[in-house]
Amino acid sequence: MTIEVGGSPVVTRLGSGGPWEALYGYSRVVRAGALAITAGCTSTVDGRVAHVGDAAAQTAQAIRIGLDALAEVGAEPADVVRTRMYVVDRLYVDEVGRAHNAVFGPVRPVATMVVVAGLLDPEHLVEIELEAYVPVPVPVPVPVPGP
Repeated sequence: MTIEVGGSPVVTRLGSGGPWEALYGYSRVVRAGALAITAGCTSTVDGRVAHVGDAAAQTAQAIRIGLDALAEVGAEPADVVRTRMYVVDRLYVDEVGRAHNAVFGPVRPVATMVVVAGLLDPEHLVEIELEAYVPVPVPVPVPVPGP
């Protein structure tokens, strides 16, 4: 869904068809001007948890899902300026951090990693949010020759 003002899109909201989006009322990704933000992404593929027990693989999958969502609104990995990682156990922090580095090492967004009590599905070990900044082209007025 895109909301337009004066014929220009202001906010675009897209879903992925994931199992919780319609149930809990949120979008997978929202683009508002230059800012593109994902909801929390987990290693859920076709409604099932992928890579059960493997924090690094779950991290890589969650990042792929987030980057795919950002791509739908015109953002690339190099546009990512912030990530947030929610990890269910300190034992997984290094695996999650290294998987994050494998994708974002060259980009170096600001990042937060928090150990949490749990996620919606007990098989999820990590959930990741991505934020990207995509400069909106500013129209340049073209001078009109006078009479």
